[in-house]
Amino acid sequence: MQPLHDLLHRIKWDVEFGKGEFALGYYDRIVHDEHIVPFASVSLAPERPADFSFHDEDGIVHHIPLHRVRTVYKDGVAIWRRPGRPADD
Repeated sequence: MQPLHDLLHRIKWDVEFGKGEFALGYYDRIVHDEHIVPFASVSLAPERPADFSFHDEDGIVHHIPLHRVRTVYKDGVAIWRRPGRPADD
């Protein structure tokens, strides 16, 4: 399986592969469920290589550690899932 860092950089920089609607599903510790964020709204800052950030609907910036990413979706289909996680947990 491709490491998450590599996949995220491929989505961002590989023009052909990056066609489509991507989203990241991360574990939300408050609601104890997966929260899905469109990749177009995600920021991957070089000074914070262990996380990604996004603005929620209220304009609040959230920094999410990459270890909480469970699933990567392309056009609504899971193309990457963290090892050891059941498909429907």
